[in-house]
Amino acid sequence: MNVNKTAPNGDETRANQGFQANKPSRRLSVAPMLDWTDRHYRYFARQITRHTWLYTEMVTTGALLNGDVARHLRFDEAEHPVALQLGGSEPAELAACAKLAQQWGYDEVNLNVGCPSERVQKGAFGACLMAEPQLVSDCVKAMRDAVDIDVTVKHRIGIDQIEHYDYLREFVDTVAEAGCHTFIVHARNAILKGLSPKENREIPPLKYDYVYRLKRERPDLEILINGGVKTNAEIAEHLKHVDGVMVGREAYHNPWLMAEWDALFYGDETARPERAAVVEAMMPYVTARLGDGSNVRHIARHILGLFQGLPGARNWRRMLSDAKLLDGADAGLLRQAYEATLQGRRA
Repeated sequence: MNVNKTAPNGDETRANQGFQANKPSRRLSVAPMLDWTDRHYRYFARQITRHTWLYTEMVTTGALLNGDVARHLRFDEAEHPVALQLGGSEPAELAACAKLAQQWGYDEVNLNVGCPSERVQKGAFGACLMAEPQLVSDCVKAMRDAVDIDVTVKHRIGIDQIEHYDYLREFVDTVAEAGCHTFIVHARNAILKGLSPKENREIPPLKYDYVYRLKRERPDLEILINGGVKTNAEIAEHLKHVDGVMVGREAYHNPWLMAEWDALFYGDETARPERAAVVEAMMPYVTARLGDGSNVRHIARHILGLFQGLPGARNWRRMLSDAKLLDGADAGLLRQAYEATLQGRRA
Protein backbone atom coordinates (compact mmCIF):
# COMPACT_ATOMS: atom_id res chain seq x y z
CA MET A 1 0.00 0.00 0.00
CA ASN A 2 1.44 3.32 -1.08
CA VAL A 3 0.53 6.12 1.31
CA ASN A 4 1.63 9.71 0.79
CA LYS A 5 3.38 11.06 3.88
CA THR A 6 5.47 13.70 2.18
CA ALA A 7 5.15 15.56 -1.07
CA PRO A 8 5.86 13.32 -4.07
CA ASN A 9 9.17 13.57 -5.84
CA GLY A 10 9.55 14.70 -9.43
CA ASP A 11 9.00 11.27 -10.95
CA GLU A 12 5.82 10.77 -8.93
CA THR A 13 4.58 14.21 -9.91
CA ARG A 14 5.09 13.44 -13.59
CA ALA A 15 3.32 10.12 -13.13
CA ASN A 16 0.36 11.89 -11.58
CA GLN A 17 0.28 14.41 -14.42
CA GLY A 18 0.23 11.49 -16.82
CA PHE A 19 -2.78 10.13 -14.99
CA GLN A 20 -4.71 13.24 -16.01
CA ALA A 21 -4.98 12.07 -19.60
CA ASN A 22 -6.54 8.76 -18.54
CA LYS A 23 -8.74 9.77 -15.61
CA PRO A 24 -12.41 8.74 -15.62
CA SER A 25 -15.09 11.28 -16.49
CA ARG A 26 -16.85 13.15 -13.72
CA ARG A 27 -20.16 11.46 -14.45
CA LEU A 28 -20.37 10.53 -10.78
CA SER A 29 -18.73 12.16 -7.77
CA VAL A 30 -19.12 12.29 -4.00
CA ALA A 31 -19.47 15.79 -2.62
CA PRO A 32 -16.95 17.39 -0.29
CA MET A 33 -18.48 17.24 3.20
CA LEU A 34 -16.88 18.77 6.26
CA ASP A 35 -15.91 16.21 8.91
CA TRP A 36 -17.11 13.38 6.67
CA THR A 37 -15.12 12.99 3.45
CA ASP A 38 -11.75 12.61 5.10
CA ARG A 39 -9.13 10.18 3.83
CA HIS A 40 -10.66 7.26 5.74
CA TYR A 41 -14.09 7.68 4.18
CA ARG A 42 -12.57 8.17 0.74
CA TYR A 43 -10.56 4.95 0.99
CA PHE A 44 -13.71 3.11 2.08
CA ALA A 45 -15.72 4.59 -0.81
CA ARG A 46 -13.03 3.55 -3.27
CA GLN A 47 -13.53 -0.09 -2.24
CA ILE A 48 -17.13 0.23 -3.48
CA THR A 49 -16.62 2.23 -6.68
CA ARG A 50 -13.50 2.43 -8.82
CA HIS A 51 -14.42 5.28 -11.11
CA THR A 52 -16.38 7.80 -9.06
CA TRP A 53 -14.56 11.05 -8.28
CA LEU A 54 -13.89 11.66 -4.59
CA TYR A 55 -13.47 15.07 -2.97
CA THR A 56 -11.76 16.08 0.24
CA GLU A 57 -13.40 18.08 2.95
CA MET A 58 -12.96 21.78 2.36
CA VAL A 59 -9.45 22.82 3.43
CA THR A 60 -8.84 26.52 3.96
CA THR A 61 -5.82 28.24 2.49
CA GLY A 62 -4.82 29.33 5.99
CA ALA A 63 -4.79 25.73 7.22
CA LEU A 64 -2.33 24.79 4.47
CA LEU A 65 -0.13 27.88 4.49
CA ASN A 66 0.13 28.11 8.27
CA GLY A 67 -0.52 24.58 9.47
CA ASP A 68 0.36 20.92 9.07
CA VAL A 69 0.28 20.32 5.32
CA ALA A 70 0.72 16.56 5.60
CA ARG A 71 -2.22 16.20 7.99
CA HIS A 72 -4.52 17.88 5.50
CA LEU A 73 -3.20 16.53 2.21
CA ARG A 74 -1.91 12.99 2.67
CA PHE A 75 -4.01 10.31 1.04
CA ASP A 76 -3.75 6.76 -0.27
CA GLU A 77 -2.96 6.25 -3.94
CA ALA A 78 -6.05 4.03 -4.17
CA GLU A 79 -8.22 7.14 -3.81
CA HIS A 80 -7.58 8.37 -7.37
CA PRO A 81 -9.32 10.15 -8.95
CA VAL A 82 -9.39 12.52 -5.99
CA ALA A 83 -9.84 16.29 -5.80
CA LEU A 84 -8.82 18.82 -3.16
CA GLN A 85 -11.47 21.40 -2.31
CA LEU A 86 -10.06 24.73 -1.16
CA GLY A 87 -11.70 27.53 0.79
CA GLY A 88 -10.25 30.99 0.27
CA SER A 89 -10.57 34.25 -1.61
CA GLU A 90 -7.01 35.56 -2.03
CA PRO A 91 -5.72 34.66 -5.52
CA ALA A 92 -2.06 34.39 -4.49
CA GLU A 93 -2.86 32.18 -1.50
CA LEU A 94 -5.10 29.94 -3.58
CA ALA A 95 -2.40 29.64 -6.24
CA ALA A 96 0.13 28.57 -3.61
CA CYS A 97 -2.29 25.96 -2.26
CA ALA A 98 -3.11 24.73 -5.75
CA LYS A 99 0.61 24.12 -6.25
CA LEU A 100 0.60 22.03 -3.07
CA ALA A 101 -2.35 20.05 -4.40
CA GLN A 102 -0.46 19.25 -7.59
CA GLN A 103 2.73 18.40 -5.74
CA TRP A 104 0.86 15.96 -3.53
CA GLY A 105 -0.71 14.26 -6.53
CA TYR A 106 -4.31 15.46 -6.51
CA ASP A 107 -6.14 15.22 -9.82
CA GLU A 108 -8.15 18.41 -9.43
CA VAL A 109 -8.38 21.47 -7.23
CA ASN A 110 -11.88 22.79 -6.55
CA LEU A 111 -12.82 26.22 -5.22
CA ASN A 112 -15.65 26.35 -2.68
CA VAL A 113 -18.17 29.04 -3.64
CA GLY A 114 -21.12 27.27 -2.06
CA CYS A 115 -20.71 26.93 1.70
CA PRO A 116 -23.13 29.30 3.48
CA SER A 117 -21.92 28.93 7.09
CA GLU A 118 -21.33 32.14 9.05
CA ARG A 119 -17.85 30.97 10.01
CA VAL A 120 -16.92 30.62 6.35
CA GLN A 121 -18.49 33.98 5.53
CA LYS A 122 -16.33 35.63 8.18
CA GLY A 123 -13.37 34.33 6.23
CA ALA A 124 -14.81 36.05 3.12
CA PHE A 125 -15.14 32.86 1.09
CA GLY A 126 -17.72 30.19 0.36
CA ALA A 127 -21.15 31.16 -0.95
CA CYS A 128 -20.68 34.86 -0.28
CA LEU A 129 -18.20 34.87 -3.19
CA MET A 130 -21.14 34.50 -5.58
CA ALA A 131 -21.60 38.23 -5.06
CA GLU A 132 -18.10 38.78 -6.43
CA PRO A 133 -17.82 36.84 -9.70
CA GLN A 134 -14.80 38.87 -10.88
CA LEU A 135 -12.90 37.98 -7.72
CA VAL A 136 -13.75 34.31 -8.26
CA SER A 137 -12.51 34.67 -11.83
CA ASP A 138 -9.25 36.19 -10.56
CA CYS A 139 -8.85 33.32 -8.09
CA VAL A 140 -9.41 30.73 -10.80
CA LYS A 141 -6.96 32.42 -13.15
CA ALA A 142 -4.28 32.53 -10.46
CA MET A 143 -4.69 28.83 -9.77
CA ARG A 144 -4.79 27.87 -13.45
CA ASP A 145 -1.61 29.85 -14.06
CA ALA A 146 0.07 27.98 -11.20
CA VAL A 147 -0.83 24.35 -12.00
CA ASP A 148 -1.50 21.89 -14.79
CA ILE A 149 -4.27 19.96 -13.03
CA ASP A 150 -7.93 20.89 -13.49
CA VAL A 151 -9.30 23.87 -11.57
CA THR A 152 -13.05 23.68 -10.97
CA VAL A 153 -15.67 25.66 -9.05
CA LYS A 154 -18.53 24.41 -6.86
CA HIS A 155 -21.24 27.00 -6.30
CA ARG A 156 -24.92 27.71 -5.76
CA ILE A 157 -27.48 29.01 -8.26
CA GLY A 158 -27.82 32.29 -6.36
CA ILE A 159 -27.65 33.96 -2.96
CA ASP A 160 -30.32 35.29 -0.62
CA GLN A 161 -33.31 36.62 -2.57
CA ILE A 162 -31.55 36.79 -5.93
CA GLU A 163 -33.40 34.00 -7.68
CA HIS A 164 -33.39 34.80 -11.39
CA TYR A 165 -31.57 32.49 -13.78
CA ASP A 166 -29.54 35.28 -15.37
CA TYR A 167 -27.59 35.70 -12.14
CA LEU A 168 -26.35 32.12 -12.38
CA ARG A 169 -25.50 32.39 -16.08
CA GLU A 170 -23.62 35.68 -15.64
CA PHE A 171 -21.64 34.27 -12.72
CA VAL A 172 -20.61 31.24 -14.75
CA ASP A 173 -19.76 33.31 -17.81
CA THR A 174 -17.49 35.59 -15.79
CA VAL A 175 -15.62 32.71 -14.19
CA ALA A 176 -15.39 30.80 -17.47
CA GLU A 177 -13.50 33.75 -18.95
CA ALA A 178 -10.65 32.82 -16.60
CA GLY A 179 -10.47 29.40 -18.24
CA CYS A 180 -12.62 27.39 -15.86
CA HIS A 181 -14.30 24.60 -17.81
CA THR A 182 -16.03 22.61 -15.05
CA PHE A 183 -18.81 23.95 -12.82
CA ILE A 184 -20.45 21.92 -10.04
CA VAL A 185 -23.80 23.54 -9.36
CA HIS A 186 -25.71 22.99 -6.13
CA ALA A 187 -29.19 23.69 -7.44
CA ARG A 188 -30.33 25.82 -4.49
CA ASN A 189 -29.84 29.41 -3.42
CA ALA A 190 -27.62 30.02 -0.41
CA ILE A 191 -29.30 32.10 2.28
CA LEU A 192 -26.42 33.89 3.96
CA LYS A 193 -28.30 35.12 7.03
CA GLY A 194 -30.94 33.36 9.08
CA LEU A 195 -30.45 29.75 7.97
CA SER A 196 -27.99 27.18 9.29
CA PRO A 197 -25.90 25.11 6.86
CA LYS A 198 -28.31 22.21 7.43
CA GLU A 199 -31.32 24.42 6.70
CA ASN A 200 -29.54 25.73 3.61
CA ARG A 201 -29.46 22.16 2.32
CA GLU A 202 -33.17 21.69 2.87
CA ILE A 203 -35.21 24.92 2.81
CA PRO A 204 -34.25 26.80 -0.37
CA PRO A 205 -36.10 25.03 -3.21
CA LEU A 206 -34.21 22.90 -5.67
CA LYS A 207 -34.22 24.35 -9.17
CA TYR A 208 -32.77 21.63 -11.32
CA ASP A 209 -34.20 23.33 -14.39
CA TYR A 210 -31.73 26.20 -13.90
CA VAL A 211 -28.80 23.77 -14.14
CA TYR A 212 -30.30 21.97 -17.13
CA ARG A 213 -30.78 25.29 -18.91
CA LEU A 214 -27.20 26.31 -18.11
CA LYS A 215 -25.94 23.18 -19.83
CA ARG A 216 -28.17 23.79 -22.86
CA GLU A 217 -26.97 27.37 -23.21
CA ARG A 218 -23.31 26.63 -22.46
CA PRO A 219 -22.76 23.22 -24.10
CA ASP A 220 -18.99 23.73 -24.25
CA LEU A 221 -18.77 23.76 -20.45
CA GLU A 222 -18.78 20.68 -18.23
CA ILE A 223 -21.78 21.08 -15.92
CA LEU A 224 -22.32 18.84 -12.90
CA ILE A 225 -25.47 18.95 -10.78
CA ASN A 226 -25.64 18.61 -6.98
CA GLY A 227 -28.35 18.77 -4.35
CA GLY A 228 -30.97 16.35 -3.04
CA VAL A 229 -29.94 13.35 -5.15
CA LYS A 230 -30.79 10.07 -3.40
CA THR A 231 -31.38 7.29 -5.94
CA ASN A 232 -29.77 5.81 -9.02
CA ALA A 233 -32.96 6.52 -10.95
CA GLU A 234 -32.57 10.22 -10.12
CA ILE A 235 -28.93 10.12 -11.21
CA ALA A 236 -29.90 8.55 -14.53
CA GLU A 237 -32.54 11.23 -15.10
CA HIS A 238 -30.10 14.07 -14.36
CA LEU A 239 -27.55 12.60 -16.75
CA LYS A 240 -30.00 13.12 -19.59
CA HIS A 241 -29.49 16.86 -19.09
CA VAL A 242 -26.02 17.45 -17.60
CA ASP A 243 -22.52 15.99 -17.75
CA GLY A 244 -22.29 14.64 -14.23
CA VAL A 245 -23.99 14.20 -10.88
CA MET A 246 -22.47 14.88 -7.47
CA VAL A 247 -24.08 13.00 -4.58
CA GLY A 248 -23.62 14.13 -0.98
CA ARG A 249 -25.13 12.75 2.20
CA GLU A 250 -26.85 9.78 0.62
CA ALA A 251 -23.45 8.43 -0.49
CA TYR A 252 -22.25 8.75 3.10
CA HIS A 253 -25.21 7.34 5.01
CA ASN A 254 -26.12 4.71 2.41
CA PRO A 255 -22.74 3.89 0.83
CA TRP A 256 -23.93 0.75 -0.94
CA LEU A 257 -25.82 3.07 -3.30
CA MET A 258 -22.42 3.45 -4.97
CA ALA A 259 -22.05 -0.29 -5.60
CA GLU A 260 -23.92 -0.08 -8.92
CA TRP A 261 -22.34 3.13 -10.16
CA ASP A 262 -19.40 1.63 -12.07
CA ALA A 263 -21.67 -0.74 -13.98
CA LEU A 264 -24.61 1.62 -14.51
CA PHE A 265 -22.79 4.84 -15.29
CA TYR A 266 -19.29 3.83 -16.43
CA GLY A 267 -20.09 0.58 -18.23
CA ASP A 268 -17.72 -1.42 -16.02
CA GLU A 269 -19.50 -4.68 -15.30
CA THR A 270 -16.40 -6.22 -13.73
CA ALA A 271 -16.33 -3.82 -10.81
CA ARG A 272 -19.39 -4.99 -8.86
CA PRO A 273 -18.16 -5.36 -5.26
CA GLU A 274 -19.23 -7.60 -2.41
CA ARG A 275 -19.68 -6.30 1.10
CA ALA A 276 -17.48 -9.05 2.52
CA ALA A 277 -14.66 -7.99 0.18
CA VAL A 278 -15.02 -4.40 1.33
CA VAL A 279 -14.67 -5.47 4.96
CA GLU A 280 -11.57 -7.51 4.10
CA ALA A 281 -10.05 -4.59 2.18
CA MET A 282 -10.57 -2.24 5.10
CA MET A 283 -8.72 -4.43 7.59
CA PRO A 284 -5.15 -3.90 6.29
CA TYR A 285 -5.98 -0.23 5.83
CA VAL A 286 -6.99 0.03 9.49
CA THR A 287 -3.77 -1.69 10.52
CA ALA A 288 -1.70 0.72 8.42
CA ARG A 289 -3.47 3.75 9.86
CA LEU A 290 -2.99 2.50 13.41
CA GLY A 291 0.71 2.60 12.61
CA ASP A 292 0.29 6.27 11.62
CA GLY A 293 -1.27 7.17 14.95
CA SER A 294 -4.97 6.93 14.05
CA ASN A 295 -7.37 4.69 15.94
CA VAL A 296 -10.20 2.42 14.89
CA ARG A 297 -12.79 4.96 16.02
CA HIS A 298 -11.54 7.49 13.45
CA ILE A 299 -12.23 5.00 10.65
CA ALA A 300 -15.18 3.00 11.97
CA ARG A 301 -17.47 6.03 12.15
CA HIS A 302 -17.36 6.30 8.35
CA ILE A 303 -18.39 2.73 7.60
CA LEU A 304 -21.42 2.33 9.86
CA GLY A 305 -23.80 2.40 6.87
CA LEU A 306 -22.21 -0.49 4.97
CA PHE A 307 -25.06 -2.91 5.78
CA GLN A 308 -27.86 -0.34 5.88
CA GLY A 309 -31.24 -1.90 5.23
CA LEU A 310 -30.04 -5.50 5.69
CA PRO A 311 -30.80 -7.91 8.53
CA GLY A 312 -27.98 -7.79 11.06
CA ALA A 313 -27.04 -4.18 10.24
CA ARG A 314 -27.78 -3.16 13.81
CA ASN A 315 -25.05 -5.53 15.07
CA TRP A 316 -22.53 -3.92 12.71
CA ARG A 317 -23.42 -0.40 13.82
CA ARG A 318 -23.56 -1.32 17.50
CA MET A 319 -20.13 -2.96 17.62
CA LEU A 320 -18.39 -0.26 15.58
CA SER A 321 -19.81 2.54 17.70
CA ASP A 322 -19.33 0.91 21.12
CA ALA A 323 -16.82 3.03 23.06
CA LYS A 324 -15.62 0.08 25.15
CA LEU A 325 -15.04 -2.12 22.12
CA LEU A 326 -13.33 0.68 20.21
CA ASP A 327 -10.98 1.54 23.05
CA GLY A 328 -7.65 -0.03 22.08
CA ALA A 329 -9.24 -2.04 19.26
CA ASP A 330 -7.38 -3.27 16.19
CA ALA A 331 -8.57 -4.28 12.74
CA GLY A 332 -9.93 -7.53 14.14
CA LEU A 333 -12.95 -5.62 15.44
CA LEU A 334 -14.18 -5.29 11.85
CA ARG A 335 -14.16 -9.07 11.39
CA GLN A 336 -15.94 -9.55 14.71
CA ALA A 337 -18.57 -6.99 13.71
CA TYR A 338 -19.02 -8.69 10.34
CA GLU A 339 -19.47 -12.08 11.97
CA ALA A 340 -22.04 -10.56 14.32
CA THR A 341 -23.81 -9.09 11.30
CA LEU A 342 -24.01 -12.52 9.66
CA GLN A 343 -25.40 -14.00 12.86
CA GLY A 344 -28.03 -11.27 12.90
CA ARG A 345 -29.07 -12.24 9.39
CA ARG A 346 -29.50 -15.88 10.39
CA ALA A 347 -31.44 -15.08 13.56
